[in-house]
Amino acid sequence: MYFTLLTPNTTPIFKYIVWILGKIMEGIFYVLDKIGIPNIGLSIILFTIIVNVCMIPLTYKQQKFSKLSMKMNPEIKAIQKKYQGKRDQESAMKMNAETQAVYAKYGVSPTGSCGYLLIQLPILFALYRVIYQIPAYVTKIGNVFRVLTDKIIAVDNGKFISENPDELVSITSALKMYASNIREGNLSNGIIDVLNRTSTSDMAVISAHYGLSDLTYEGARIISSAGEKGLLDIYNNFLGLNIRNTPWYIIKESFVSHAYLLMIAAALVPVISGFTQWLSIKLAPTQSQPAGDNSQADQMAQTMKTMNVMMPLMSVWIGFTFPTGLGIYWIANAVVRVIIQIIMNKRIDKIDIEELIENNKEKSQKKLEKMQANQERMQAYAAMNTRSIQSKASYVNKDSSGDVKGDDVTKPLDYAPGSMAAKANMVSEFNKRNSK
Repeated sequence: MYFTLLTPNTTPIFKYIVWILGKIMEGIFYVLDKIGIPNIGLSIILFTIIVNVCMIPLTYKQQKFSKLSMKMNPEIKAIQKKYQGKRDQESAMKMNAETQAVYAKYGVSPTGSCGYLLIQLPILFALYRVIYQIPAYVTKIGNVFRVLTDKIIAVDNGKFISENPDELVSITSALKMYASNIREGNLSNGIIDVLNRTSTSDMAVISAHYGLSDLTYEGARIISSAGEKGLLDIYNNFLGLNIRNTPWYIIKESFVSHAYLLMIAAALVPVISGFTQWLSIKLAPTQSQPAGDNSQADQMAQTMKTMNVMMPLMSVWIGFTFPTGLGIYWIANAVVRVIIQIIMNKRIDKIDIEELIENNKEKSQKKLEKMQANQERMQAYAAMNTRSIQSKASYVNKDSSGDVKGDDVTKPLDYAPGSMAAKANMVSEFNKRNSK
C-alpha cells in the first residue's frame, strides 16, 4: 500500500504548477476518451511528451551554458591559481572582480545553470505528482472511484470493520490509517488513494466484501466480471499489462497462469526504464571539472560517475515494486529526453563559440549602458528637485521697494511642517543668522 493523499496539493506556488499540469493531463484523457481510447498509459506518454517539449527552451539554455562553461572554466582556474594562498581582503576583492569579468565576457551568470535547474525541478516534481495521483486531477477517473468509495462508506459507515480480518488485514489497516489521519471531509479521497494503488487480486477481495461488482458509471460496469471488462481495467490496460499492478505482481500471477509473454513484458518495463535513463545520462553533454583544487575536482567527478551508474540500477530495482504505470512514465520521459538531447547536441555542436561570446558581450554592454542611462536620469531628476527646493527656500517677503521686511528672516509661504522645503528654509535661515 502507498500512503499519499488524493487531496490536490496546497503548497504555495507549487500548487499552481500541479494544477496546470493536472489540467493538461485531464485534457489529454478527455480527448482520448472522446475518440474511443480512454487509456491512462497512453495519456501518461502523451502528457510526458507535451511537458518535455514545453521545457525545451529551458533545457537548451542549460545545455548552452554547459558548453560555455567548458571554455570558461580554464580561465577561472587560472585566476584562482593566481591568487592561491593569498587570504587578505584586497586579494579576495581582486580575484572576485577578475572572476566576474570572465563571466561578463562570456555573457553568463555564475548561478545560470542552477537557475535553470531550480525552474525545472518544481515542474518535474509536479509532473510526477500528477501521474502518481491521476484520479485527483482527471475528473472522470476520480468520479469512477468515487462511486466505489461512496458504497464503501455506506456499508461500513466510515469504520471499516472487516468480517474476515485474515483476508482483508492489509486493506482495512490502510483504510483505517486514512480514516484516522486525513483531514475531516477527505475520507473519500483517502479511500480513493488506497483503491488506486490496490492490485487486481486485492480489488477483487474488496469488491466481494463491499458488494462493488454491480456498480456502474455512466452505464458501464466499474469492476470487471467474468463476462465483461470493467472501466478500471479498461483505463489501466496498456499492451496487455494492468499498469495499476507492480511488475513483480504481474510476473508472479503470469507464472502461475503460464502467461509467459505477459511475464516477460512486465519484467521488461523496469529493465527498459533503467536502460533509457542510463542512455539519457550518457548523451547529456559532458560537464567540465569544476574550478578548484584538482583532487577535489577528481573526487567530485568520480562521485558523479558512480551516481550516473547507480541511479539507473536503482530505478530498475524500484521499478519492480512500484505500479507499472510509473515505469511507463520513466521510460517515456527518458526516451523523449534522449530524442531532444540528440537534436540539441547537433544544434549546439554547430554553435560558433567565439561568435556567441561576442553576442553575449554586446548584450552585456547594452545592458550596462541602459543601467548607466537610468542612473543619469535619476541623478538629473534628483538635482532638479534639489534646485526646486532651494528656490522655494530662498523665497522671502519683500516690501514694494524690494527690501526685506523685518529682520531679514525668511518667510516661507505655507510650507508643510516637516517637508523638504521647510527643512531647506530652516537651514537657509540658520546660515543667514550665522553670517551676520
